[in-house]
This record gives sequence, structure tokens and C-alpha cells, in this order.
Amino acid sequence: MSHHWRSMGLGLAALVSAAIWGTQSPAAAEPAHAIAMHGDPALPAGFDHLPYADPNAPKGGTVTYAYVGTYDSVNPFIVKSATTTSRGIWDVALGNNVFESLLVRNRDEAFSLYGLLADSVDMPDDRTSIAFTIDPKAHFSDGQPVTVDDVLFTVDLLKEKGRPIYKTWYSQVEKTEKIGDRGIKFTFKDGGENRELPLLIGLMPILPKHAIDPETFDQSTLKPMIGSGPYVMGEIKPGERFVLQRDPNYWGKDLPVKRGFDNFDEIRIDYYRDRNVMFEAFKKGLYDVNPEGDPANWLHNYDFPAAADGRVVKETVRNGLPKGMLGLAMNTRRPMFADVRARKALAMLFDFESVNKNLFSGAYSRNGSFFQDSVLSSLGVPASDIEKKLLAPFPDAVEPDVMAGTYKPTVSDGSGGDRKVLRTALDLLEQAGYKLAGNQLVDSAGQPFAFEILLQDREQEKVGLAYARTLQRIGIEATTRTVDSTQYQRRVQDFDFDVIQTSWPASLSPGNEQGNRWSSTNVDVPGSFNYVGAKSPAIDAMLAALLAAKSQEDFVAAVRALDRVLISGHYVVPLYYLPEQWIAHWARVDHPQTQSVNGYTLSTWFAAPGK
Repeated sequence: MSHHWRSMGLGLAALVSAAIWGTQSPAAAEPAHAIAMHGDPALPAGFDHLPYADPNAPKGGTVTYAYVGTYDSVNPFIVKSATTTSRGIWDVALGNNVFESLLVRNRDEAFSLYGLLADSVDMPDDRTSIAFTIDPKAHFSDGQPVTVDDVLFTVDLLKEKGRPIYKTWYSQVEKTEKIGDRGIKFTFKDGGENRELPLLIGLMPILPKHAIDPETFDQSTLKPMIGSGPYVMGEIKPGERFVLQRDPNYWGKDLPVKRGFDNFDEIRIDYYRDRNVMFEAFKKGLYDVNPEGDPANWLHNYDFPAAADGRVVKETVRNGLPKGMLGLAMNTRRPMFADVRARKALAMLFDFESVNKNLFSGAYSRNGSFFQDSVLSSLGVPASDIEKKLLAPFPDAVEPDVMAGTYKPTVSDGSGGDRKVLRTALDLLEQAGYKLAGNQLVDSAGQPFAFEILLQDREQEKVGLAYARTLQRIGIEATTRTVDSTQYQRRVQDFDFDVIQTSWPASLSPGNEQGNRWSSTNVDVPGSFNYVGAKSPAIDAMLAALLAAKSQEDFVAAVRALDRVLISGHYVVPLYYLPEQWIAHWARVDHPQTQSVNGYTLSTWFAAPGK
């Protein structure tokens, strides 16, 4: 590990503590440069740049990224292309390069937002409203100014034709008002109960009214779209490549939140049919940056000449984020997953110890919490009095060991067929109405317990097959099916699956995105992320509590309570997580020495041709 990563690690605890706890003074009650979910923003008005960006980073050059799959649209805001659109337009990994929002996040804080398209923001302490003042310098890439009318247009457009998450947020707005030439105010229906909502409004994309036809907006398109961001859409070749080119007239390059960002003249995203082909391309230098998630690859396959002589650099990055959950999502809309005892048994039957040893060289840790390795996790922590009060109306929602903080995922002997675990799981399945008939597990009508695990690639297939072999030992017939990315996304969007492998990333400030994943209101909404079909009054109540929390103590309690309910619902077969980030890159690109609590930030990287 290089010196600057060690330095980051030494200061990590202090950074995370500041990010999580902050101060407890009221939110701004008059126009300000920034707002925070809890406490005050860390950076004062007039700050020069974000701490993990290098304001002196060189400009120029090209960076190439790579992904498995393809895309069928350059509009990332609609259901028809919500999961297959080209990368780099509007995403966490590569940045909001084409479209921008009124405010932008500081990745060194739990949830603080600073001015971008808006040069000031006014959020009263009760959070019943929020008002923004548009920066007079802001303009789209065609030179047209960003106006309040563009904001109003975007609200109406995304509320009617956008992805479900936009409809959900904008439907909570009671009214929007123009204030003078540059101001806009949002007033909320809930009287400030959803305390995250004002911040989410600040993060919504702003689209150009003059360049969009509302009638066709919800249709997939390969026609370049116009935004206000630092890049414009260039070459568009579905299945092959997507290119972004720097806008030489980008309006915001000197903003404090943009100094040291957007350093390349061109961003190329190449698409490959599978991970093996993609990695071979990386070894040949066909793309520059390779975030690695495969331990076997990381430990054994970086022995090619460029890695040996320093032209390719391997880096290990520690971050302060909760590690979230990677798991097999069981679709409770299917009858075989309706009983929580059956789901609990299926979760027990994943032999992590065997899979980690035989497939991943022991590199992974086992996850059991949706907010793993953070103050927000309920693992190892007894429920507080605040949590007990929140959960009291739902006495059966949390299992006793989860409430006591003693729950851990099942540990096997690593054989792939631990007889003790198999027996315990079979007892649970019998309680759920199943029994062994010869070598087959059947229900009361004699129908076999069988399901399909829908997968995306060969790496997922390895894990799915190992799991299926263990299930077969007690008569469960689990088959794996690997499909192309387009078919996979369409089936998932329509909830047309039994089980999928997916992840639920977590931040230091979980909020409305949790509702999109778990709320009963999203259970039947195509394109929502409620993959498991959760429909639980207890979950809904915990979601409401975390959104309404005003103090950090109440917020942490609500998130932990949600974690306990989700764990006890056994909607997911927990898999594993990497305790660190791994990333390899060709030395011709580099990054600032200081990284954020979130880890590396690709939009701050720059060309380093001298290396």
C-alpha cells in the first residue's frame, strides 16, 4: 500500500466520525452556500476546492473505461433505459458529466450539498420547503441559459415520464413557485416529515426545456442530448463504445466544487461481451482503469509484463462507507418464498466458508447487515431504548437474537454439506410445510421445491452452482440461468425472476433510496428496486422514522431498527464483501493523493503521460 493510502487510513476514523456526527446546530434559515442532512456543512462559504480534488491537476488527454454489456439509449432518466443506458452520463462511478443538478454532494461528508447550478439555497429548520437561486453564469452546452423555467419543466417532465424514483420524490411537492428572475421554491406536502426530501430535490437533474420534446421523452433514443455539464455526447455506438468530449465553454469550471474535476478532454467507455475478454483488453492497454472485485483475479492474474514493470499500478483503498449487502434476492411474489421460515432456511444453506476458500482464496468477509462495518449496523449491538420504542408496535418483526445483537450468519464446517446446518434448515422447511419424498423436497400438494437463479455472467454462475449443489443435498432443485444483459435487465425490471444476485450499496446517510428498495408502495411498480417484493408495515414504519429523524441519535436508531427488520425478514441470502476497494490502472493516468471517505473518485483523476 502506498504512503498516501496509509495516510488516508490513519485519518479515516476522524473523518468518518466528523462525517457521521457533525454538529447539532440548526440548518440554515436564510440563503447559504450549502446544506447538510444533519448538523452543518463542513466547508465554509468561500472554500477553494473539495479536499479530495487537486485544483492544480493537469488538463487534457483521454481516459478509457470499460464495462460488460451494452446500451440502447442515452437517456438515463426513463424506465425504458433505466438500467441499460450508456455509462458516464449521470452515475455515481463516472460522475454527472452531461447533466447537472442544483446542488452537488461533498463525498467527504455523510450528506452535505454545495452549490452547483444554484449559487445559494434556503432551507428552513422545519424543512417544509426549500428555495434555490440559479447561478446567472449557468448555461447549457448550446449556450442557452439555465433558467427557473427549465427547473419547472424538469419537475413536470420527470414526474410524468421519469423513472419511478423521480415520480416518488416530485409527487411529495405540494407546489413550486418562481421567486424573481432566478429563484424557485419547493413546498412539501408532508410538512417537513421527510427531512431528506429537500436535499434530494437539490440533487435532481435539470433538463433543457428548449431541447426536449415531452411527447417522446419516455422513448429510448440514441440522439445526443443536451445538458449543462462539463462534457457533451460524442461518438455513440451501442455494443461497442460511448464517448464524451469536453465542452470548451463549460460554464462551471471555476466553481469551488469543480476545481480539480473533469480533467480529461475525452472520456471513452468501451463495452465488452464478458469479463474475461474485458480483462484481456486491460492487460493490452485498451482501457485505463480497472476496479477489481474478483479476489482470484486480483491475487493471481496481475502477473502480466505491464504490471510487473510498473506500467500498471495496483492500489488498495480503504474507505469509511458501510459495506452494504451483496446477496441472492428471493422474490417473495413467488409462492415458494412466501414463508419466512423457508427463506431463513435458504439463507442458512449458503456455505460461505466453502465458497470463500475454494472460489476466492479466502479474500472475502461474510456480510450479514445491510450497513455492514459501520455505526449504522445492528450486528453486535443490542437494540437501544429508542429502537425498542420504534419496534414495539411490531412485536414479531425482529427475531430475539437480532434484537439482542447476537445474530450472526450461519457458519459451516466448510465442506459444502455441513450435516448440522442441513438438518437445522430441513427442520425449518418442514415447519413451513415441506417434506422429503425420497430425494426430493415437496410441498403438501406434492409439488417439488424448485426455482431458478437468474444470473448475468460466469462469475455469478460459479457461486450459483456451488449454492445449488448444497441445496440439492436436501432435495431442493435450484437451476442457474445466465442470460445476456438486455434480457436480464428486462426480466428484473418486470420482477420476472425467482432469485437474482444483486447488491444493496449503503452510504453514511441512507434515506429515500431505502424506500425504493423496501417500501410496500413500490412492490408492484415496474423498474423499482424492491426486488424482493417486501411488503411489511414494520419496514414502512422504520423507513418513515429514519426520514423523520432530526437528531443523529434518532437517525442511527431508526437505521439500525430497519436493519434488524430486514435481517429478520430473511429476504436475502447474504453472500460476502471486500473490506477494501481494489483498483488497478495504467500509470498514464493518476489521481490526487488525498481520497475521500467514499474512497477513490474517478472524476478527479487526470492524465500523467510522463509516467
